[in-house]
Amino acid sequence: MMPTEEAVSVDATCRRPIHWRCAAMTHTGCVRKVNEDALLSTADHWAVADGMGGHQVGDVASGKIIEALKSLTVPESLAEAVDCVDDCLQAINAELQHYAREVLGGATMGSTLVDLIIRGRLGVGLWAGDSRLYRYRQQRLELLTTDHSQVEDMVRQGLIHRGQARSHECSNVITRAVGVEASIKLDLRVFDVQVGDLFLLCSDGLHGVISDSQIEQTLRHRDPERCSQVLLNAVLDEGAPDNVSMIIVRGELGPVAMDVPSTRTRLSRWKALTDDGPS
Repeated sequence: MMPTEEAVSVDATCRRPIHWRCAAMTHTGCVRKVNEDALLSTADHWAVADGMGGHQVGDVASGKIIEALKSLTVPESLAEAVDCVDDCLQAINAELQHYAREVLGGATMGSTLVDLIIRGRLGVGLWAGDSRLYRYRQQRLELLTTDHSQVEDMVRQGLIHRGQARSHECSNVITRAVGVEASIKLDLRVFDVQVGDLFLLCSDGLHGVISDSQIEQTLRHRDPERCSQVLLNAVLDEGAPDNVSMIIVRGELGPVAMDVPSTRTRLSRWKALTDDGPS
């Protein structure tokens, strides 16, 4: 029995890869004199690093992290890619420690980091600090990371409510970052990815100023360039007290793989087999 054209079309769609379209944006803000954020944006690897405010040469820390990530040849295997990025960040953590000792006389320097790797239909988020990764799917915004911050710890311990965290006096105290300690422990989360997903990587200059509900409403526009501009404008309208950086990534259907026959080709083959078969 020859399959229907609809069945063959569905199979072809399932075999199509996801193409990731993105928009990356960073701004010094309205108060800071130096932008201490740095961004990485490639076809399947993205990162936001936020040099820690109040620490010396935060822009050097974030810049060194992103330059190290840019220099990587990341393997195709997702597990190997994660190991590669982790090894890189462990090495740059040691380099930042050495730089702080030799150049800054032992002063602290560091940077938060959120990193996204996608291979096929799986994604991995790695992070240290309070730079965040969100996923927008089916009209719903989901936070995929957990802040390494003092106020997050206080919320978990029941000392303050979630709504009090943003305005709390300790809201800028980070409990984990690249370059601050002798070794760095990265948190990791694995998740599925789908056509139509939007991922937002951002520094606290964004999520610390506007609410998740505002972010969710903006991402309904779905266009990465438009969404990033609307979010940046919203932060600037609020006075942008910190550097603000974001990367928005949208999954779209890519071209049919070269080794996957098109619907028309496979229908023709089925018809030929039917015509040539025994009568």
